[in-house]
Amino acid sequence: MADYIDIFRKTGALLEGHFVLTSGRHSASYFQCAKVLQHPEHLNQFSEKISDHFSSFDIDTVISPAVGGIVIGTDVGRAMNKRTIFAEREQGEMTLRRGFNIEPGEKVLVVEDVITTGGSVKEVMSVVEELGGIVVGVAVIVDRSNGAVILHKNQYSLVPMEVKSYEEHEIPEALAKLPVEKPGSRSLK
Repeated sequence: MADYIDIFRKTGALLEGHFVLTSGRHSASYFQCAKVLQHPEHLNQFSEKISDHFSSFDIDTVISPAVGGIVIGTDVGRAMNKRTIFAEREQGEMTLRRGFNIEPGEKVLVVEDVITTGGSVKEVMSVVEELGGIVVGVAVIVDRSNGAVILHKNQYSLVPMEVKSYEEHEIPEALAKLPVEKPGSRSLK
């Protein structure tokens, strides 16, 4: 795991300050996976590791929540030679657009860059299941809950670590003094 953290630091993908996460929680650190995934050697390394982990699973399709999971999800799909799609928000609800679909019985791997509470992944899983698909596993690069958030019995993360996060009313005084940044993608339309 230390090797992965070094990669995040060297690429400027592990940020420190006062951040509002996609979940709405506050944290002194933020993993900006897009900054590390722009480097093909790291993208390939992460994708191959996830692909290897799920190589014995019967998977038809890889799906990711937009925007953060698209790059890693697409490359995991490439590594597994599987169809790759993404879900995105429309009027605040996670949905499939752009002609993407899930057929009843289709076996799906959900891939995300970072989870704190797993909210976006849960929403994507619901979309898959509502369309009759079967979620066979969940893969993430960084699990900020250190395994406390269990989304699926076949869940895999490259970097499971506890990164403290706080509700609005719990923010420590030292963190509250820092300017707030909101780098997540939830508000994108």
